[in-house]
Amino acid sequence: MFKSIGVIELKSIPKGVEATDAALKSAGVQMVSAHPACPGKYEIILTGSISNVTASVSHVLSKFDGYVIDSSVMGRIDEQVITALFGTQKTEKKGSLGLIETFSAATTIKAADIAVKTARVEIFDLRVSRGMGGKGVVMITGEVGDVTAAVEAGSNYAKTSGQLSSYSIIAAPHEELWNQL
Repeated sequence: MFKSIGVIELKSIPKGVEATDAALKSAGVQMVSAHPACPGKYEIILTGSISNVTASVSHVLSKFDGYVIDSSVMGRIDEQVITALFGTQKTEKKGSLGLIETFSAATTIKAADIAVKTARVEIFDLRVSRGMGGKGVVMITGEVGDVTAAVEAGSNYAKTSGQLSSYSIIAAPHEELWNQL
């Protein structure tokens, strides 16, 4: 399984589409997603080996520098994070629920990675940018103590980077809430 993620946010949708093509052609990376993000940005998330992701992101940065808002390369990402980005995680609706909301996709992904490496938790859902005003949110489940430790660690990272929007811990979510999520 791939263990690295590259995230690039651009301020132009046409240049974002062009940058996605350039990223995919420049190195052996796989696209997790590439789409317009609110408000009027374009977000690219790539995965692959750390060297290929770094090369691909560097290529885009050099070619589209005037359009890049933010970018990040993260190595040794927990497999849960990558699975959640692809939307293929199979987490049960049980235990406590923790949420971390940030102002950027890169920070959400990194906060999710820190959370799952801090305690015995599972990613329930991971959403970045689309339909959320450019924000991202990670939802984690597990025992209340583990969820609390994981949310604190991920939130502290986001706060330190100036990207924390908010966070919550719900010790025992109501069944109707689980069904809504």
